[in-house]
Amino acid sequence: MVKKGIVVAGLSGGSGKSVVSVGLTAAFAASGIKVAPFKKGPDYIDAGWLQLAAGEKCYNLDPYLMSHEAVTASFLDRSRGAGIVVVEGNRGIFDGVSVRGGYSTADLALLLGLPVLLVVNCTKTTRTVAAMVLGCLEFDKKVAIRGVVLNQIATDRQKRLVTESVEYYTGIPVLGAVPRLKRDIFPMRHLGMVPHQEYAGSSQALDYLAELVEKNVDLAAVRQIMAPVADGGHSSPTAAVSCAKRRVRIGVLQDAAFQFYYSENFEALERSGAELVFINALTDRCLPELDGLYIGGGFPETSARDLAANGSFRRAVKDAAEAGLPIYAECGGLIYLGRSIVIGDEEYPLTDIFPVRFGMSAKPQAHGYSIFRVESENPFYPAGLQVKGHEFRYSTILDWQGDKDELVLKMERGKGFLQGRDGLVKKNVFALYTHVHADGTPEWAEGFVRRCRSAVWAAD
Repeated sequence: MVKKGIVVAGLSGGSGKSVVSVGLTAAFAASGIKVAPFKKGPDYIDAGWLQLAAGEKCYNLDPYLMSHEAVTASFLDRSRGAGIVVVEGNRGIFDGVSVRGGYSTADLALLLGLPVLLVVNCTKTTRTVAAMVLGCLEFDKKVAIRGVVLNQIATDRQKRLVTESVEYYTGIPVLGAVPRLKRDIFPMRHLGMVPHQEYAGSSQALDYLAELVEKNVDLAAVRQIMAPVADGGHSSPTAAVSCAKRRVRIGVLQDAAFQFYYSENFEALERSGAELVFINALTDRCLPELDGLYIGGGFPETSARDLAANGSFRRAVKDAAEAGLPIYAECGGLIYLGRSIVIGDEEYPLTDIFPVRFGMSAKPQAHGYSIFRVESENPFYPAGLQVKGHEFRYSTILDWQGDKDELVLKMERGKGFLQGRDGLVKKNVFALYTHVHADGTPEWAEGFVRRCRSAVWAAD
C-alpha cells in the first residue's frame, strides 16, 4: 500500500478541524490502517487527542520554531511505515504571523507537498459557504484544496444547498457533512479542548468520533484526494546523536496536572543519553533515584488541591533542588516550583523552591510565539543563545520579591515571567514560562543531559 497524506485545515479556530482530524485518524486506525498523526504549530492538547486516536506518537511540525529542513525531515522520518498521514492545521488556513501570512497551515501544506481538506463551519449559512471556499481557492492558487467537509449542518435542506453551491461555484467536491451535535464531543476550556488525560470519557469519545466520521464523511474519497508520501531516507537534523558516555536518569512529571510535552523533546533527551522515568506528582510519595528532573506545562491549577495534599512529594522535590538536582521546569512546571497558587478564596502550597505566589486570570496573560536571548549564567543554556519558543498561560504573578535583573533571559518577543524577562535560577534549577521544541532548539536536550552528567548532588 502506498503511503498517502493530507492536511486538514479550517477557515478559523473552532471550525471543527479537530473533530474531523481526530475522527479521520480514529476511523482509519479502527480499520486496521497505521496512521501517522502530526499537528501543525505549538500545540499539546490537539496532539494528545491525535496520538490517542492513532495509537501512535503525534509530532508537531512548526515552521516558525523549526527550520524547513527539520520540518520535512521530521515529517518523512516519523511517518515511516504508516499507511496514512494526517496533518491537522491550526487556526485559519492562511493565518500566519504577518500580513503576508508566514508559517501558516497553507505554507506547511506547500512545504510538505500535501493537498488540503478544508473544514467549514456552516452555522446559519448556505450559499455563502461557496464564496468562502472560492475565496480560499483564489487567495493562493498554489495551495491544493482538494475537498471540503461541512461542519455544524443543521438540516438535510441546508446540507443539500451548501453542497450544491460549493460544487457548482468552486468545482471542489464536498466529501462529508458533519451534523450539528447535541453535545460537545470535546469539553472546552480556556486553551481549547480539555486534555484527554483529564477526560474520563476519552475512549468513548474516540469511538463516537470514529463512528460519526464513518457515517458522514466519504473515507474512500478522502483517501483518493490524498497525495503519496515518500519514506524518509535519512534521520532528522537532531536524530543522529551518538552517546558513548553513561546514560543519565531524568524523571518526568507526567499526570493530570503536567501533560504538555512534545514527543520530540523526549526523543531528543533519549538520543542525548537519557533514560526517562515517568513520575506522578499527584500520587507518588517520593522521587526515585534520578540525575535530573523535567517538569513540563499543563494545568496545575485544576489539580492544585491534590498537588498541595501530596506534601511528601512536594518536600522531596524541594529537598532534591536544595541538594543540587538539575531541574528544568516550563510554564506549569514553573508554577509548581513556586510558593503557592491562589484560586478563588483558596491558597494552595506548592514546592516553595522559588518565593512566588501565583494567581489565575480569566483572560490570557501570554499566548503565542516567543523569542528569548540568554544573557546570564544558568545550568542549561550557553550565554548569547537565541531561542524561539511559545507561551500559553492564564496565570499571574501575585507576589515576588526578586529583582527583574535576576532573571537570566531577555524576551525579544513575548511576555516572559516579568517585565520582559524570564528564567528563574536557583542552584541547578531553571524555570521559565517559555515552552521550547527540541527539533528547533537542539541545544536544549544537549545542555540538559550535560548538566545531569556534571552536577554533583546527593539525596537525603
